[in-house]
Amino acid sequence: MQITTRTQGQGHFLAMANENEDKKDDKKDPSVEKILFENRTVLITGEINDKLAREASGRLLALADHSDAPINVFISSPGGHVESGDMVHDIIKFIKPTVRTIGSGWVASAGALIFVGAQRENRLCLPNTRFLLHQPSGGVGGKVSDIQIQAEQIKQMRERFDILFAEATGQTPEKIAEDTNRDFWLNTKEAIDYGLLGRVITSIEDLT
Repeated sequence: MQITTRTQGQGHFLAMANENEDKKDDKKDPSVEKILFENRTVLITGEINDKLAREASGRLLALADHSDAPINVFISSPGGHVESGDMVHDIIKFIKPTVRTIGSGWVASAGALIFVGAQRENRLCLPNTRFLLHQPSGGVGGKVSDIQIQAEQIKQMRERFDILFAEATGQTPEKIAEDTNRDFWLNTKEAIDYGLLGRVITSIEDLT
């Protein structure tokens, strides 16, 4: 009984230790955050959601208030919530400093929406980046009247998506709609030819 109790206690202690480690990982390193701010750099990684949108938009607004020097936004994301992507996209266009979006890894869905917030000449990426565009989607459920409303909202979102990416790339809305009817993957060369990407960079000197 004593051994069992001790083992359970140790297991509980280890679980608490792991939980504390996870909490530590979630906390931002002040020294890293300071360096990123001083270098006018914003990192957007992982799922696009309301928390990420708030943090990224807050950093962009703070940097814009600090000076008019260019801001570099590094993006590596599988996508996520469209309206959260809209927020960051619009803030990039709203602030005065030039914003350079820099893709790394993959730039997909709502991540691509943020990416095209910058002017085409300021859309950059590292060599092994891949891009993914596809039509917006959403869960539809509830009463028949609610389903109709939700379906109409998705339709409007799709039309807005087509127009936004058409303006960003130089393609027509009809072409965007056709290409993104299914998952539409592009490598760096294809992204440049499509008008999604400005150029590929290979070193920090390419940003100076």
